[in-house]
Amino acid sequence: MLIYSSRLNSCPVLSLHTGTPVGFVDEIIVDPNNLKVVAFRLGDIRADEEVGEYLETQDVREFSSIGMIIDSTDALVEREDVIKLDELLKLNFALMDMRVVTKKKDKLGRVIDYSIDTDSWMVQQILVKRPLLKSLNDSELLISRKRIEEITDYKIIVKDELDKIKKTAAQEEFIPNFVNPFRSQSQQPQFSQAHNQSPDESDTE
Repeated sequence: MLIYSSRLNSCPVLSLHTGTPVGFVDEIIVDPNNLKVVAFRLGDIRADEEVGEYLETQDVREFSSIGMIIDSTDALVEREDVIKLDELLKLNFALMDMRVVTKKKDKLGRVIDYSIDTDSWMVQQILVKRPLLKSLNDSELLISRKRIEEITDYKIIVKDELDKIKKTAAQEEFIPNFVNPFRSQSQQPQFSQAHNQSPDESDTE
């Protein structure tokens, strides 16, 4: 199933063991190396005993209209309990509000949402809000992950020109809860990442 990340905000997480909510999604943790959702940070945790505040996507039993289902609160961990998760959180990467540019440094806008395949937990598209002066004809752009060439600390670089992006967006119009029109996870591209890179003055808005 494909959903927008905004739908996951405040999404309830329910325990199959108790049949009640154990918390609500406060933050989505995305790996910038492959744009995969690896975990969620939960808030308003409701448990009789002390538990962690992070839920790894591999421990989500099912996602449905009522929320995310897990076996029990035993699935909740602290960041220090999982080395890979702790290292990822130290990157402090946030997909929302990232600047999006082309290889030729044309400014496309900023990420305001993104779609996720809940079977693979891969980000499939990013929704980009156009700059004010460029939004007269297109206020938003929907860009497929296949168009993303590189992700740095400061921006997302796409490999196509604007006219091709518009054409692709029209062909791959996002339909919530529709059959996944994208490639399988094994075919997903890997993105290069340049951490600790300073933004170019020419890219600064």
